[in-house]
Amino acid sequence: MAKRVLAAVGAVLCGAGVLVGTDRTAAEALPAEPVAGVGPCLSDPAPVHEGLLGKTVEVPIPYPVVTVDPGPPKENATRVQMELPSDPCVNPCPDLTDGPTAAPNLLEQLGIPQLRLRPQPFHFAFPNPDQPELPPAPEPAAPPIDSAPQSPARPAPPVGQVREVAKLTGENSVNRTDKRWQVMGTDLGIMWESAPGEVAVAFGDTVGHDFHPPGGFGNDWRSNLLAFSTDTALGDGLTIDRFVTDSRCHAVELLSSKKLDNVEITTIPTSGFALGDRQYMSYMSIRTWNALPGTFHTNYGGIAYSDDHGQTWTKDAHARWDNIFGVSNFQVTSMVPQGDYVYMFGTPNTRLGSVGLARVPKDQVLNTTAYQYWRDGSWTPVGGFASATPIVDAPAGELSVRYDAARGVWQMSYLDTVKAGIVVRESDSPQGLWSPSVVTVSALQYPEIYGGFIHPWSTAEDLYFTISTWNDYNVYLMHASMD
Repeated sequence: MAKRVLAAVGAVLCGAGVLVGTDRTAAEALPAEPVAGVGPCLSDPAPVHEGLLGKTVEVPIPYPVVTVDPGPPKENATRVQMELPSDPCVNPCPDLTDGPTAAPNLLEQLGIPQLRLRPQPFHFAFPNPDQPELPPAPEPAAPPIDSAPQSPARPAPPVGQVREVAKLTGENSVNRTDKRWQVMGTDLGIMWESAPGEVAVAFGDTVGHDFHPPGGFGNDWRSNLLAFSTDTALGDGLTIDRFVTDSRCHAVELLSSKKLDNVEITTIPTSGFALGDRQYMSYMSIRTWNALPGTFHTNYGGIAYSDDHGQTWTKDAHARWDNIFGVSNFQVTSMVPQGDYVYMFGTPNTRLGSVGLARVPKDQVLNTTAYQYWRDGSWTPVGGFASATPIVDAPAGELSVRYDAARGVWQMSYLDTVKAGIVVRESDSPQGLWSPSVVTVSALQYPEIYGGFIHPWSTAEDLYFTISTWNDYNVYLMHASMD
């Protein structure tokens, strides 16, 4: 299983050298010391952050394989509704999650990481002539050209104290996801309001038993997961009510992938939103993680939808932005409904590109010909997605954008590899001008950090967001006081 070790490590190394000597803000407070017994079960030890090396270091050894592209992977449509015990300390599936505990070996006792060499096929695939017939494409649209000047730049966001609230996933987390849903290691934690009073939380590549960080190494690999939360008291963490599951205590992969390195290794969520009874999820089809340091290569960025409240999903065959020559924009997107439109903020593959912008009427989300791209002061379909003018300069990775309706202000969070940290900026319009960026969490505090996905119920005073780190390979909720 090819993972994002080069991307994550490269992103931090790329920026860490630049960060030294820059002004450090008050936002760069050290993480709060975890309190013993934090979480649903007081007998759980407080979670601690893993070291950069970890107890086990897995090194993939690529070797070439010639094959035929198998075509679209089959989706797992099995769903099982699961009732959790009322007592959060009770493990609902000890037969599945409580394996034998191995005694530490000599290397562990000496603090020396165990090295695992793992052969991994790198595929060169011939096209499959037996491709399924695609459904009809939407009727071509002819959107107009509309003027869209930029608004004056806002001041830099007033980020004050930043603290780590809670570990949300994995062992000894507030949600005990390892015991309840066999989610030992995962990342991202992308949130959107899926219904009034409910938030959906999408995760990326996930592993179960034999999870061994750093990185997402282990067994029971799932490319993506989806959970739901109704927790409004975020000061002590975000409580997950349920995952979408396909069997007892097992969170299911929603958007399947071929899992063939250099063909399609995985499919990763990038954002989500709800319009009426339909849920939408933007995602990227990853060809390979094994690109240059700090980079990865996509096949396309796409949109999937669900009409059963996130239980099953359909990847729309036409709502895709192909990665032409590996440099196309809108491969990694954050989509936000506001007014009559859905706005799509996007970057090329990697964490090193600039941010482009598009919009589409809410009733045309799956019709790529209906999109207008912001270019030099106008919304225009002319030139397509290759013509979008950057609204935020590179480098920007893993965008998260929200519209704060209470203030009428747009917020953007992303990984800035030059500043080596998660930054936030604001604007009075989606096309900007955007404010200067302010670091919320630095790689000096959390080495190998990425993510930075904003909770939709954040306020003018309290900014909640999730981060992931490669060394922990789990998701944490952070809080920034906006003074």
